[in-house]
Amino acid sequence: MSDKPKPPQPPQHQDHQPGSEAEMTPRPQSSMEGWKASGKLEGKKAIVTGGDSGIGRAVAVGFAKEGADVVILYKDEHEDAAETKRLIEAAGRRCETYAGDVGDSSFVKGFITRAVAFLGGRIDVLVNNAAEQHEVAYLADIEEAQVERTFRTNIFGYFWMAKYALPHMPDGGAIINTTSVTAYRGSPQLVDYASTKGAIVAFTRSLSQQLFEKRKIRVNAVAPGPIWTPLIPASFNEERTAQHGSSAKMGRAGQPDEVAPSYIFLASEADSSYINGQVLHPNGGDVVNG
Repeated sequence: MSDKPKPPQPPQHQDHQPGSEAEMTPRPQSSMEGWKASGKLEGKKAIVTGGDSGIGRAVAVGFAKEGADVVILYKDEHEDAAETKRLIEAAGRRCETYAGDVGDSSFVKGFITRAVAFLGGRIDVLVNNAAEQHEVAYLADIEEAQVERTFRTNIFGYFWMAKYALPHMPDGGAIINTTSVTAYRGSPQLVDYASTKGAIVAFTRSLSQQLFEKRKIRVNAVAPGPIWTPLIPASFNEERTAQHGSSAKMGRAGQPDEVAPSYIFLASEADSSYINGQVLHPNGGDVVNG
């Protein structure tokens, strides 16, 4: 990577909380502009959920720059998804985008069928990255519907994606799950979100043992710290958003481009063939217990 990313500045006043990178001030660094590719994923086929923006966009573009065709699944930010597709195609790779709900198992099953057809019959790398979070200060105030929705997106969706992708994954493939530093240190305002991220760690460790024994498929995870993505202003008020990342040991929020290399490393069998069931921690210097 080239220039050192600049920490995000406090956002300007907005009439609504942005859900798109185009509406954020400053814009996240998520196009892997300075990435020096070396063909680590040449000819591979990948799916990235939550691939329209933020970490998902940086991962998808990074994969493309390393030689992979990519399908991205996203919720409803169509302009962001179109921009990600443009960046992937500019890197010389094929891309298709699909909008839908990862928490809906019937939708996921149909999506995988369409994605596999586009990718030519196989999925070499699956990145489970889609997530949602909602700030609530007190447990008694959390609505049941919110808890169910958060779990359905953040962990049930990972189950459905892996379940329906597996028949199309060759032996030796890779699954990479996005967890969070909150899985290790907790979050008093994001109790349900942090709980799902802890579940993802257990899911990763368990699935890694099962699939490597049966199929030599490696399953690992990445646990980002505070990263400047559309999820932040969509989740918090302006004051919290302006302070995002200030508690990190490095004193700033990270950029998606600083997280994506962890996924590229785990996707590349040449680089990470001896790593399975593990979690990488691009979190700004926070030392967490494994």
